[in-house]
Amino acid sequence: MTTAPASLSVRDVTVRFAGLTALDAVSFTVEPGSVHAVIGPNGAGKSTTFNVLSGVYRATSGSVHLGSTELTGLSPHRIADLGVARTFQNLALPPHATVAESLMLGRHRLTRAGFVASGLRLPSATREAQRHLERVREIAEFIGLDKELDFPAAALPYGKQKLVELGRALCMEPEVLLLDEPIAGMTADERRRTAAVVAGVRDSLGISIVMVEHDMGVVMRLADAVTVLDFGRRIAGGTPAEVQNDPAVVQAYLGAQE
Repeated sequence: MTTAPASLSVRDVTVRFAGLTALDAVSFTVEPGSVHAVIGPNGAGKSTTFNVLSGVYRATSGSVHLGSTELTGLSPHRIADLGVARTFQNLALPPHATVAESLMLGRHRLTRAGFVASGLRLPSATREAQRHLERVREIAEFIGLDKELDFPAAALPYGKQKLVELGRALCMEPEVLLLDEPIAGMTADERRRTAAVVAGVRDSLGISIVMVEHDMGVVMRLADAVTVLDFGRRIAGGTPAEVQNDPAVVQAYLGAQE
């Protein structure tokens, strides 16, 4: 993994669907090796933002750059190849795969051996497969699932299943990791464990993280910077402390106070 990932720059991104403006000239920058939270009430545009960053949606106008590379309008596959990985709010694990097999899916884009070489078990393909397996074991240990590599992923407790999905994204060796509600639905213990893993991804691996999360306690503890959306517009940004005390943010979450 790169030790100094490039910044992710979102500039004046607008998304419209049949006359509805889902994002309205939204701009923010994710600094290298930081956790940047995107927060806001339901319907604020958080999911749309993630879908633009990962290539699921195409921006009507504006741009997204990873360093000097423009991501705007590229396919999800191409964006993943350029170093952007994401997890999803809802689990998307193969129903019968083991933890190791699920993590290995993240190595697919890094595989160089062709189908024939792999099928014939040529030495080059065998060596590459071994390197991928070793990396899978390292990442499993990093996220605390090295003892469960041979377990069916879908049979694990919910919090561990979410960690498998996080590990699969890490196996892609990303520069930027998009985490869509990484602790939603977890117990208190699972939340603490997952938050510690996310902090370790930033601190130990130097990966930039963009996180959508409703748990404001986790956001305030983990985020280096926060962008606040409301009705598709950026209404505030800054450090967690700055955002927490911003009157526009308080009003967006609590409504106008008499």
